[in-house]
Amino acid sequence: MRVVAAMSGGVDSAVAAARMLDAGHEVVGVHLALSQSAATLRESARGCCTIEDAGDARRVADVLGIPFYVWDMAERFRRDVVEDFVAEYSAGRTPNPCLRCNEKIKFAALLDKALALGFDAVATGHYAQVVERPDGTRELHRAVDAAKDQSYVLGVLDAGQLARAFFPLGDTTKPRIREEARERGFYVANKPDSHDICFISDGDTRGWLAGRLGEQPGEVVDATTGAVVGTHTGAYAYTVGQRRGLGLDRSSLDGTPRYVVDVDTTDNRVTIGTAELLGVDAIRGDHARWCGTPPEGVVEVGAQVRAHGEEVPATAWAEGDEVQVRLGSRLRGVAPGQSVVLYEGTRVVGSATIASAWLER
Repeated sequence: MRVVAAMSGGVDSAVAAARMLDAGHEVVGVHLALSQSAATLRESARGCCTIEDAGDARRVADVLGIPFYVWDMAERFRRDVVEDFVAEYSAGRTPNPCLRCNEKIKFAALLDKALALGFDAVATGHYAQVVERPDGTRELHRAVDAAKDQSYVLGVLDAGQLARAFFPLGDTTKPRIREEARERGFYVANKPDSHDICFISDGDTRGWLAGRLGEQPGEVVDATTGAVVGTHTGAYAYTVGQRRGLGLDRSSLDGTPRYVVDVDTTDNRVTIGTAELLGVDAIRGDHARWCGTPPEGVVEVGAQVRAHGEEVPATAWAEGDEVQVRLGSRLRGVAPGQSVVLYEGTRVVGSATIASAWLER
């Protein structure tokens, strides 16, 4: 099988490419140039899109003896991921850019180009497992290493994309992957993991958004009394469940911790309240994506709303492009714009973007 190995320049994608080669596939390494600042260096950068990362990926490809290319997808990434990120925050929602990147870039733009060039599949260094059923269909499952499991951010893949995807690391723990990289003589064996949002190099999401949306001063209001208890410089910079950085006048509060319970960018108002106001047990999601056949009727599932969040028992049913989810226990800080990913055991059933969440019972 002819396979494109997506090589970010990190240890995970390096070992993934090596394992695909060991499995007998014809492998070509591809680094995605996603940054529009081509000269970005690693110093102070926290993501995986620097010019040095491309060099690291090339060195691994040389060790493996495979062809290596850099594919420029910066414009597509800007439009489908970065601009979407800004638009979502501007509307008072909390997006997950990693899910959007997997959906729009790695398993759409990259996969489409690979197929157009005659390749059969794409392999990445994500921690997840693909299980092939007797009938030839494929299922997406959690990784063996629960601490590194990335099935949540892959919940946007549909059956067609899953049929063309390989995740060679899903059966191995991260410490063992680093050992394997050292055994293979990879320069990146001890390279730190990328983290946070790759296109916000200093990790300051609020400052990054302010640079694009400008300061928009407004009020912070207490949900119970309606009193103004603080000010902010842009409601877009807040998310439901947030506790730190609220800029409150605590002299008017009773000392009980306060959290963001609502973000209204139309009126530029942030509403805060006590933890009890954060609990929800019902979710409506749109933009449903199914890793196989959509469920019929009401099904029992596990629901997860953050990449490394708690999975809770739930029931769910599809309504066209929408999904209704009823949680078996309350979750706090469920924000519109996040994704709810549904599981059946370790299998990913599908996902949806959270449109609203509320307390039903």
